[in-house]
Amino acid sequence: MKVSGFTFIKNAEMLGYPFIESIQSVLPIVDEFVIAVGESDDNTLEIIKSIKDNKIRIIETQWNESMQDRGYVYAQQKMTAQFSCTGDWAFYLEGDEVLHEKDLDTIQNTMERHLDNPEVEALYFDYYHFYGKPDQVGIAGYKRAPRIIRNTIRNYSPDGLFFVVMDKNKKGRYPKAAYAGCHIYHYGHVRKVERNNEKIKQVGKYWGDEEPNTFSTYGNIDLAEIRPFTEHTLKLYKIGLELRLN
Repeated sequence: MKVSGFTFIKNAEMLGYPFIESIQSVLPIVDEFVIAVGESDDNTLEIIKSIKDNKIRIIETQWNESMQDRGYVYAQQKMTAQFSCTGDWAFYLEGDEVLHEKDLDTIQNTMERHLDNPEVEALYFDYYHFYGKPDQVGIAGYKRAPRIIRNTIRNYSPDGLFFVVMDKNKKGRYPKAAYAGCHIYHYGHVRKVERNNEKIKQVGKYWGDEEPNTFSTYGNIDLAEIRPFTEHTLKLYKIGLELRLN
């Protein structure tokens, strides 16, 4: 079994993404990791190159700044990386998503178990969405999502987030997915307010938002949507803590 990991990234250092931790968390269970790195205004490319791992393959890209319809430029970048994957499975992990080291064997075993079952086209994960600080999660947002796709089926990602399988040329569907058996840890809302605002500013234009809403505080949320999180190892807790302090 050969496993490819892939992602796309741009201005990750500037926007406070834990992209190095994200990449390093998946490297032990992939045979290659393909990264489409958009031309950035910071040191994102240089930082990725500094990892010095032979599994990493970088594709330097130029984003289409005039494509501002429902995040489709994200789809272009995601597919640039995915189409370069050569594994039996292709594992998509976003720059603010991290795998827990305790789950790596489970993920590996699940991929092996379903490798020869054509009825399983993808594997989905449950999600922890951390909010405000790394010891609490929000219950809003998507509960689960497919992140591993069989690399022999025709598929694309219209807005960069999910997969659409193309059985026919003009009609798509969700992939038939099995449970991966664990969570993905999402740190998208555990960064400093100013970095969140910069992300909103940069990302909004690709979704057609001429004046995206600014983010003022993590306090504007119903506390009933927040749950304490006590399962962290020190390694994962440090990731969220650094996002808040840097």
